[in-house]
Amino acid sequence: MSDLFEEPESGENAPEFTVAEISGAIKRTVEGAFQRVRVRGELGRVSRPASGHLYLDLKDDRAVLSGVIWKGTAQRLATRPEEGMEVIATGRLTTFPGQSRYQMIIENIAPAGAGALMAMLEKRKAELEAQGLFAAERKQPIPYLPEVVGVVTSPSGAVIRDILHRLRDRFPRKVLVWGVRVQGQGSAEEIAAAIEGFNSLTSGGAVPRPDVLIVARGGGSVEDLWSFNEEIVVRAAADSEIPLISAVGHETDTTLIDFASDRRAPTPTAAAEMAVPVRADLIAHVATLEARRRKAFSRLLDDRRQRLRDLSRALPRPDAIIGERNQRYDGVAPRLDLALRSYAQQKRIALVSGPGGRFAPSLLSGTLSRQRDGLRQRDAALSSSLVRRVERASDRLGRIQLNPRGLKTAVSTQVEGLERIRARMQRASASEFRNLRQRLAALDRVRTTVGYKETLKRGFAVVRDAEGRALSLAEQARSVARLEIEFADGRVPAVQADAPVKKSSKSASGPVGQGSLF
Repeated sequence: MSDLFEEPESGENAPEFTVAEISGAIKRTVEGAFQRVRVRGELGRVSRPASGHLYLDLKDDRAVLSGVIWKGTAQRLATRPEEGMEVIATGRLTTFPGQSRYQMIIENIAPAGAGALMAMLEKRKAELEAQGLFAAERKQPIPYLPEVVGVVTSPSGAVIRDILHRLRDRFPRKVLVWGVRVQGQGSAEEIAAAIEGFNSLTSGGAVPRPDVLIVARGGGSVEDLWSFNEEIVVRAAADSEIPLISAVGHETDTTLIDFASDRRAPTPTAAAEMAVPVRADLIAHVATLEARRRKAFSRLLDDRRQRLRDLSRALPRPDAIIGERNQRYDGVAPRLDLALRSYAQQKRIALVSGPGGRFAPSLLSGTLSRQRDGLRQRDAALSSSLVRRVERASDRLGRIQLNPRGLKTAVSTQVEGLERIRARMQRASASEFRNLRQRLAALDRVRTTVGYKETLKRGFAVVRDAEGRALSLAEQARSVARLEIEFADGRVPAVQADAPVKKSSKSASGPVGQGSLF
């Protein structure tokens, strides 16, 4: 019997499962045994596909646990996972039947203590410093007295009130506040967007562009200040074209934005003090400079006055310089009037009676005679030219055949030509005679103006001897007994009382001592 029927082996009566059934059973067992767990480990592989989910590995020195963070959860994480970080992940265990492996669905992830955060902070700082974001040559000077101050901080905290109060006390300025969240999910993006937004403003626009920026936050833990350690915030601060002052936390707190900013303030209040000077101190300083300027200018004027007095003592007195000139002038002034009168009289006499005078009557008479002779010659030449033209016209007329029509045409042509010639000759002769009359009238006016007759009308007289020669010297007049003096209205004979008189034969036979008056 035993040969006919085989004995069933142990376990052959166990139920059969499909792959999906056994995978589901394992999934339910794992999820039921580990509903919510917290796992500590180091992040190994961190993958960020285009779907937005995060895939990573949690590992230690003996095992590796795969993890996944869905897209919605990844956007809400306060700490961005990076490879090498030591973290504590909170979530639930499950399986992935498609690859026959188990994994952890992570709902939250946080650094494993302050040491892990500081290690990540140092690593990020080294990377950004190697890229030159903290270089000293990138730093910009803070303006001494900005017109507009931009503030990036929470609009409802005590920080903004401290900043506005301090600015109002020191030197009131225009303040633009860009309200942002300073901690939590999305705060880093808002801070970076605020810095970039201030830099995108244009000068002279509807919203004024700030001259200096203050990025401020109050004190807190490392986790609270972590938004200011994010790479997006550090890069926005380093790329800011507007000078930026960082004032995050207290004096002992340090964030990466402090290294990228142009200047770090230990507190938000200190940032306001760095942004503007004290108005009262500035006024006092300006007053001090003005007093120094006035004192220096007064001292300079005193030095110049003393120098001028020293130089003036070396100069001669003004009355000594001009006294001699005044004396010489007083001596020559009376002589100058007599010399001018004598010189003018000599020139008048030479002009009137001199043989080489430019406007002598003989010269004018000669000029007029030549002009008349020229007119007669032109008249004679004109008459002879007219006679010759008439004779030539008569000859041409005689040679013309007695054709009535041709004769009439020729006569008309010649008559028109003669008329044109006559008109041109009349115009030319009239113009020539008019020009000659004008020149003659001008010469006559000159002759009348410079003639000695006009001089006689002004109170002068011409002295002549008995033969009619003009006498210009007193010595000549003394040697002549009988003189003739010409005035403007006539001539008067005169005899010198002490002039020598030649005796005639008739006067010799007369009574002795009886002289003749004429």
